[in-house]
Amino acid sequence: MTLRNLARAGLGFLLLTGLLAGGVHARADEVAAAAPGDILNVSYDVGRELFAEINPVFQAKWKAEKGADVTINQSHGGTSKQARSILEGLQADVVTFNQVTDVQLLHDKGQLIPADWQAKFPNKSSPFYSLPSFLVRAGNPKNIKDWDDLARDDVKVIFPNPKTSGNARYTYLAATAFALDKFGGDQAKATEFVKKIFANVPVFDAGGRAATTTFVERGIGDVLVTFEAEVQGARKEFGADKYDAVTPSLSLLAEFPVAVVESVAAKRGSQDVSTAYLNFLYTPEAQEIIARHAYRATDGTVAKAHAADFPAVKLVTAEDVFGGWEKIAKEHFASGGLLDQAFVNQ
Repeated sequence: MTLRNLARAGLGFLLLTGLLAGGVHARADEVAAAAPGDILNVSYDVGRELFAEINPVFQAKWKAEKGADVTINQSHGGTSKQARSILEGLQADVVTFNQVTDVQLLHDKGQLIPADWQAKFPNKSSPFYSLPSFLVRAGNPKNIKDWDDLARDDVKVIFPNPKTSGNARYTYLAATAFALDKFGGDQAKATEFVKKIFANVPVFDAGGRAATTTFVERGIGDVLVTFEAEVQGARKEFGADKYDAVTPSLSLLAEFPVAVVESVAAKRGSQDVSTAYLNFLYTPEAQEIIARHAYRATDGTVAKAHAADFPAVKLVTAEDVFGGWEKIAKEHFASGGLLDQAFVNQ
């Protein structure tokens, strides 16, 4: 081959390389242009204040690192109801729920997330945790100290409907765990105990925030059972001089699982920002915000710094007491299961 032909071949190769590179850059630009300027976080009912503080911090971080603006839209409600809305078409990019079964439903009923969703983020995709606790009126006039007191005839109890609220399902499970411990594992006695508590609930709201409103603003009930974080949030908002916090002797670890709704994120091109958003929840910066909102941080350094803010409690898990969430779903939450039996004559 002559030098002229070699030159021509080399020029052709360079032109081809340039065209290919240009095509790659063009496609990258197209992908960047197609990425949405917003994502939707579908979340639990009482998480409004937490994410209202977290979101602007993430947005500033994303802007600094990527040079792009992103808006985090929020939807809050009882997580069982939220999960059904997603299955019916609500375009959530991410979910930040308060119960494993409601996230799992997105895989089991819609294949919207992968089967191994709990392996996608640290700590089984749960960046923080809480537990069911009590809010009572100032001075604790009914002397409510533990789950036993919620079954008394003279006590009116407020918590949302476990059929729609993950918050209330934790209340149901924590009360059951206490009763199983009290009665030596006798499930029949535990169910009767929980029935008494359910009989003391004058109104079942759809979600945790509505239950707080019923107790605080409507003045109904002697005790509100909700997440420890909501208890402290209510005292901060409505007056620590008007309400007291009571931590029961035993409660249930309440995980707050998260997931990218991959079917939606892939369609919208939001995988990168959605994943980064959930990863941000594990950073010390976000964990500090989480702890300030009275959730228990999973970051060891942050948890140690806030240890004095959280009372000691015997904390049991769904796995230890009930054999895990899959078993709970079948035995307690399925139609005609133990939860339905607790609702008898309601």
